[in-house]
Amino acid sequence: QVQLVESGGGLVQAGGSLRLSCAASGRTFSSYSMGWFRQAPGKAREFVTAISGSGTNIYYADSVKGRFTISRDNAKNTVYLQMDSLKPEDTAIYYCAGNERDTGWNYWGQGTQVTVSS
Repeated sequence: QVQLVESGGGLVQAGGSLRLSCAASGRTFSSYSMGWFRQAPGKAREFVTAISGSGTNIYYADSVKGRFTISRDNAKNTVYLQMDSLKPEDTAIYYCAGNERDTGWNYWGQGTQVTVSS
């Protein structure tokens, strides 16, 4: 079982940037696709972006395409989310998730708060 710990959240003004990190421990990190999800107050959790184990395949939600960049460093067991041109509607708790060999997003971090002020 893999454990995931996010960091890097905080308060930023609209137009600013933040970089989230998710450190993984446990099994072979490269066998996991990794993703970022977010949940705003009163809303359901939504998909933001995902990256395959090798880093070859990357997917983004339309709402963040061109502003957010996911990357991973398998040597450091870490996945990153670079968030640029942040908007107030990006305010949410951001969760890191792991998917081992397409079995589903079964592993979750505790979440990190991102707040974008207008």
